[in-house]
Amino acid sequence: MSPVRPLSRRYVAREGAPSIERVELSIFSIRYFTRCLSCTTCSDWCCSHGVDVDRENVQRILARAEEIERATGVSRDRFFAGGDHDDAEFPGGGSTRTRVENGACVFLDREGRGCKLHRHALESGFDYHEIKPMVSSLFPVTFDDGTLHASDEASDDELVCLGEGETLYRGARDELRFYFGEAFVAELDKIERELDPTEERRLPVVR
Repeated sequence: MSPVRPLSRRYVAREGAPSIERVELSIFSIRYFTRCLSCTTCSDWCCSHGVDVDRENVQRILARAEEIERATGVSRDRFFAGGDHDDAEFPGGGSTRTRVENGACVFLDREGRGCKLHRHALESGFDYHEIKPMVSSLFPVTFDDGTLHASDEASDDELVCLGEGETLYRGARDELRFYFGEAFVAELDKIERELDPTEERRLPVVR
C-alpha cells in the first residue's frame, strides 16, 4: 500500500461532497498516457465497466434527457444500470452507475472516441462538468473515506496505458482544481515539489 500524507485541513468539493483530508503519495509517481484521445491502442479500455454517477448528476442528466437522446442515440431508459446506493461521499448522498452494453459504457462513442456526454456538452456550448460524472473526470485518481488516491486500475497495475507520460496527479490536476479549489491544488503542488522538485518545471497538461 502506498504511503498516505495527511493534509493541513479538510477540503470539501464544490457540491458538498466528497471531502478530502489525506492523499496517497503514489499519485505523484505513477505515470500514464495522459492524452487519452491520442491513444491508438487501448480501445477505450477504461470505459469498459461504466462509471458511478452521483444522485445530483443523475438529475442533471435526466433534465437534459431529450437532448442527450438526440445527441447520443441512447434512450433515457438505457442511461443507468439501476440500483441506487446510499453513499455520503457522493453529492446527493448516493450514486448509481451508467449502463454497460456490449462490453462498454453506454455513453462511449464507439464510432469515434471518448465520452458522448462530454462531447455533447462541448458541442452544445455548456460546461461538461454539468453532466459528465465526477468519477470519470477525475480518473485515474479517485477518492474513498477522505483519501485522494490512485484508482484500483492504476494501483493494481491493470490500467493499460501505465508507464509513460504525466503522473496521475498532473493528469488530474485541472479537474481537482475545478472540484476542490485553488488552495487544495496549491497544497498538493507543495507535496509534489517535496517528492520530486523536477515536477515544478513541468508544464500543466493541455487537454
